[in-house]
Amino acid sequence: MDALDHRIISHLVADARASYAEIGAQVGLSAPAVKRRVDKLLDLGVLRGFTAVVDPEALGWGTEAFVEVHCAGNVPAHRIRTGLEPLPEVVAAYTVSGQADAIVHLRAANIHHLEEAMERLRSVDFVSRTVSTVVLSRLLERQPEPE
Repeated sequence: MDALDHRIISHLVADARASYAEIGAQVGLSAPAVKRRVDKLLDLGVLRGFTAVVDPEALGWGTEAFVEVHCAGNVPAHRIRTGLEPLPEVVAAYTVSGQADAIVHLRAANIHHLEEAMERLRSVDFVSRTVSTVVLSRLLERQPEPE
């Protein structure tokens, strides 16, 4: 990746709907040259795709929590993932260092729905205990900016 690739990525992060011609005008390349670079960035896995960013609250899923998951015994990451995938309220999950084995990000329609989701999470066979933190307000969310 070079400086032009970084600039192209910055433009895509700002507006993924921008045409190759629009991006090219900003970075000094033709539309076909921008397309070739974007295709290469996709092939390399630098860009993973293009998507709409949706406000979960606007869709009725405005209640969220982060949950530390403590496992019974040594549970491999792929098994944790397999156990969490069926839970639709799990929007992200990470293995972590420290006392917890994983951190799970849950989203729900309301506090009652969140409680039900946490009960189902606690009932996953390898989960020994959880520690939950309910989000009161979202202060900052941002996409990584290329250097």
